[in-house]
Amino acid sequence: MDQKRQASFYRKTNETDINLSFAIDGEGKSDIQTAVPFMTHMLDLFTKHGHFDVHIDAKGDTEIDDHHTTEDIGIVLGQVLLEALGDKKGIRRYGNAFVPMDESLAQVVVDLSNRPHLEMRADFPTDKVGTFDVELVHEFLWKLALEARMNLHVIVHYGHNTHHMIEAIFKALGRALDEATTIDPRVKGVPSTKGML
Repeated sequence: MDQKRQASFYRKTNETDINLSFAIDGEGKSDIQTAVPFMTHMLDLFTKHGHFDVHIDAKGDTEIDDHHTTEDIGIVLGQVLLEALGDKKGIRRYGNAFVPMDESLAQVVVDLSNRPHLEMRADFPTDKVGTFDVELVHEFLWKLALEARMNLHVIVHYGHNTHHMIEAIFKALGRALDEATTIDPRVKGVPSTKGML
C-alpha cells in the first residue's frame, strides 16, 4: 500500500479536550485514556478486534456526567476515520460481524456509503453499567456514524447482561469496520456504480 491510511485530530471545547489518532492498517494497539472508564474499556475492545492502532487522550466535564465526553469521542473518531479512508478506492465498503459474549449476541453491519445513518435495535435490561449511562451507547454510535458518514446498523439479537451486550456491540463494530475498510484487490476504483462514495 502506497499511502498510510491514518489521521489525527485535536478538538477542544468548553466541555471536552480530545486528542485522537487512528490508523486503519494497524495491529490492534491501543493507548486510550478517557475520563469515562467504561468507554475506555469498550474502545480498547473495538481497537483490538478491528486491528486498528488508536491513541485517545480525552478529558471532559465528567463531574456533570459522561455525556459530553462520550459524544465528543464519537465525533472525533468519526472524523479521523473518514479522513483516514481518503478516496476509499479499493475498499470492500461493506462489513458484517456477529459477536457472541456469553449469553448475548450482537450484530453490526456497516456501509461506508457517505450517507450517514444509524439503526439500532437493542433492549438493554438496565439503564446503567456501574456509573455509565447506557443511553450513551446510542449517542456515541450516532455521532460516529454521522461524522464518518457511514450507514451503521446495530442489532443485539438477545442477552440479559447489559455489560455483555454492549461489549459484544463494540467487538462487532471493530470487526465489521475492519472488513469494510479492507482493501480488496478485485475492486477497481471505488465500489459504487456512481463512481464515488
